[in-house]
Amino acid sequence: MTSQNPVFIPGPTNIPESIRKACDMPTLDHRSPAFARIFSPAVEGVRKILRMGEGEVFLFPATGTGGWEAAMANTLSPGDTVLAARFGMFSHRWIDLCTRHGLNVQVIETPWGQGAPLEAIEAALSADTGRTIKAVLATHNETATGVRSDIAGIRRAMDAGGHPAMLFVDGVSSIGSMPFDMAGWGVDIAVTGSQKGFMLPAGLAILGVSPKALTAMETATLPRTFFDFADMRRSYAAGGFPYTPPVGLLNGLALSTQMLLDEGLENVFARHHRIAEGIRRAVAAWGMRPYAASPDLYSDTVTAVAVPAGCNGTDLVQLAASKYDVAFGVGLGEVAGKVFRIGHLGMLTDVMALAGLATAEMCMADLGWPVTLGSGVAAAQDYYRNAGQEAARAAA
Repeated sequence: MTSQNPVFIPGPTNIPESIRKACDMPTLDHRSPAFARIFSPAVEGVRKILRMGEGEVFLFPATGTGGWEAAMANTLSPGDTVLAARFGMFSHRWIDLCTRHGLNVQVIETPWGQGAPLEAIEAALSADTGRTIKAVLATHNETATGVRSDIAGIRRAMDAGGHPAMLFVDGVSSIGSMPFDMAGWGVDIAVTGSQKGFMLPAGLAILGVSPKALTAMETATLPRTFFDFADMRRSYAAGGFPYTPPVGLLNGLALSTQMLLDEGLENVFARHHRIAEGIRRAVAAWGMRPYAASPDLYSDTVTAVAVPAGCNGTDLVQLAASKYDVAFGVGLGEVAGKVFRIGHLGMLTDVMALAGLATAEMCMADLGWPVTLGSGVAAAQDYYRNAGQEAARAAA
């Protein structure tokens, strides 16, 4: 596959050339003051993007899955109960991870295409009169179905009954691309990765950890070594890492956070929403719909397109890769074959999005799907032209 074409998967995302160059650097002594000059801006940049209050940022050489494991291992003990809704592949994987660690997972089964069920979560917490639930797990953006959940609503549900559980949020495909307010939403641990909104290669698990979660660490007994928050805190105090860090990735993170902050987070979020809305209008022009059950659930980073009856979304993804050297996302789990996914996050523009839509249309035509070439592209063009004019007027 040529590297000239952008990717339209929900991560890893396209890497800006300046960030790629920042990651490509000579060997540096990670115990020297030179490393601290890279590390400190990276940590502070993440803190601003998460909109943290007090607490710590931890950066592990891992992916988002490693971040999930770190969250569990540092705050919980074998047999502890956690509450989670299963409504997609990634909420399922978090549940699976907890089960493997000997935790008691109270699962709220939810149809795929829906978001986190606020009323069911509130009811489960109200029924927990013994306060056995130690943490509520929430996937902010379910990448498999293109569904965004209401994290602030989950916090309200928790607060309604005064439940003391911690709130852990998987923001892997949302943080850095969609509004996220760790302090305002009362999130105790936020987990993300370098390869999505931060526009970096995979390799960093990024966590924001609240004071409450840090306190829970003192009594948690799940085993941990590589992911030990306490080791990280001690090393951070000395300006370093407890083991050899991925210096190039951290240098890239310092630059990527600065690029996001220079663009302005509200502008970053508006850009993602604009690109996503153009894609959704293209999907409607094709006579299709997002898999998300209702517009209030639409993700601004990935759209899972429900394909027509008799069509297979995986066929489109495979053809796009083999014939046009363009990557889309396949359907996962329960929606395998039922959807194909268009990732629209990170380093992406309106013009790049149009290229992806044009490619998807060519694949549909090649496969004999009911589509009029140019229909979706025209719908997105019309929206981008008008949305761009509105943005220019607002900036003037």
